Amino acid sequence: MANSSQVGFLVPLNDNLEEDTSNSIPKVGISKGINVLGRNVIPITDKRLSRKHLSLTVSSDGSSAEVLVEGTNPVVIRSQDKRKKLLSREKLTIRYGDIIELIPGHHLFKYVPFDGIRKTSSPNTQKRPLIEGIKDEPLTQKRSRQVSEDEALARRLQAELNDDIQDKKSSAEAICNFKPPKDKLPQTFRLMRVKGLQPWANTSSVSVADVIQGNVLVAVLSNYMVDIDWLISACPTLKNVPHVLVVHGESDGRQEHMKKNKPANWVLHKPPLPIAWGTHHSKAMFLVYPQGVRIVVHTANLIYVDWNNKSQGLWMQDFPWKNQDNSNKGSAFETDLIDYLSILKWPEFSVKLPELGSFTLNSSFFKRFDYSSAAVRLIASVPGYHSGSNVKKWGHMKLRSVLQNCVFDKEFQNSPLIYQFSSLGSLDEKWMTEFAFSMSSGVSDDKKPLGPGEPLIIWPTVEDIRCSLEGYAAGSCVPSPQKNVEKAFLKKYWAKWKASHTGRCRAMPHIKTFTRYNGQNLAWFLLTSSNLSKAAWGALQKNNTQLMIRSYELGVLFLPSSTKHDHSFSCTGNENPLENSCGSSSKTPEAKRTKLVTLTSVHSKKLDLPEVITLPVPYELPPQRYSSEDVPWSWDRQYKKRDVLGQVWP
Repeated sequence: MANSSQVGFLVPLNDNLEEDTSNSIPKVGISKGINVLGRNVIPITDKRLSRKHLSLTVSSDGSSAEVLVEGTNPVVIRSQDKRKKLLSREKLTIRYGDIIELIPGHHLFKYVPFDGIRKTSSPNTQKRPLIEGIKDEPLTQKRSRQVSEDEALARRLQAELNDDIQDKKSSAEAICNFKPPKDKLPQTFRLMRVKGLQPWANTSSVSVADVIQGNVLVAVLSNYMVDIDWLISACPTLKNVPHVLVVHGESDGRQEHMKKNKPANWVLHKPPLPIAWGTHHSKAMFLVYPQGVRIVVHTANLIYVDWNNKSQGLWMQDFPWKNQDNSNKGSAFETDLIDYLSILKWPEFSVKLPELGSFTLNSSFFKRFDYSSAAVRLIASVPGYHSGSNVKKWGHMKLRSVLQNCVFDKEFQNSPLIYQFSSLGSLDEKWMTEFAFSMSSGVSDDKKPLGPGEPLIIWPTVEDIRCSLEGYAAGSCVPSPQKNVEKAFLKKYWAKWKASHTGRCRAMPHIKTFTRYNGQNLAWFLLTSSNLSKAAWGALQKNNTQLMIRSYELGVLFLPSSTKHDHSFSCTGNENPLENSCGSSSKTPEAKRTKLVTLTSVHSKKLDLPEVITLPVPYELPPQRYSSEDVPWSWDRQYKKRDVLGQVWP
């Protein structure tokens, strides 16, 4: 981060040795003294660039700096039209205008100190290339012009520095301050850890090993893609779990491979797909402990790249076993959960749980837990032609039904909507209207409908993908063809993926979120496996009496609430399981309705206020619409401009 001792910048250059203004690589602030530069400081995903690639020892006025190659790969210095290669542990002094090639021929940065600029315009200055059209310029006039240009550059860089200090401070603070107390975690979600980001960007983020931990007796892992070898290596705890059920959506060929390589105590199940082009896409975990059950709903496939390179989200909450007093007690969360699990139709099997007895593991088994403190509502999709009362049970009609029964602040009347996802189905304007009607449901305090909101689609541009942590390879996880993406009616919806406040501009989104907002306040927020498609959300048929859904999906809906719950129960704490309970819920006339806010809200730092719930929405709100130059990513086009790793696509 920029600071008061900063004396200049390393300015990224393009192939024409001009300042790279694409914003794919930022200017790097340089301070007095020793500056260590490498992958941790400069966001370049080139394995040849080490974490401690070189050090730059800058003089007190910034006019010169000593470059020392710290890593094993050579560095090239360009000075006065000459190139000198430095090998490991070799040194060279550089001055204003000299260029560092972090890897020979690649990743060029110009050394631009503030206080050294005027000095470089003295008679002893290094040679500068002639400007086209000014070949016969008198020497005194040339020097005067150079001084003027350099002073203007210094002013511009200083102004940018001041802006950067403020922007970076607020950006860093946004995610750095997201440290919810344990008893508030079920009321929010967390971003997943991304490799290669600055440490502040991973504040309160989670890995798979943070989730699957402790004395797990039974694990039900629901997902689309599953790499068993990676999963066990990333989460060794799974080796000790007696019973593991993997509910997946892999192809038949891949399924055979999984069967041959799975541990003996693992059971694999692919749910029935009665309608063509459907998938089992839900991403969840159900972990049974001696103390209770941990339910996790998230957005990542169980593969390496999803848990290391992408912007992802995860929600989880622990629930205790029911006792004799509440064995028949139900809740909306429980009803939705059991209805969903029963459709999966996995093969039942017996499990013996120490000190608890033997059970048959089926959907009804999960009725044994007390979900009365659930902080979210489940929004699920299952394949089928749903009619009668089932129309409102699944997909966007379930979301419509839940929102219709909610009361929101007046500020959300006709407020905008966000659709953010990683795969776009084949859509038409009629369905978009149908979907927006569901998303716009709900009433305000005066009982008036919130009314329609204008939706925007947050979707990465070609340039976002090209400059991402993975380069064009990231586009394989944004799998939408031109025929879906380039429909004319979609142009009015496109908005940019900008995530500077969470440090995830270059971590391409695999997270899926839908929300209604006003400024930094959220009416509601949905974290889900559902992309924007009829297959995931369903399409009404037969004069709106039937909802056709092709795929399995699962999401969690965050809503404002006036009911207070104790969310402190944990399956991995040290509490006595017989004494550990969810506690009571209460709704009193004095209870304030919770307020959902983003990380950049003025209320987000008030973590001690029970009515303020901060959600780490990874992208900026309101989003910036596409410019005329922005092109939405589609994965079946050719892209010949090389990405940050030097690759083209495909």
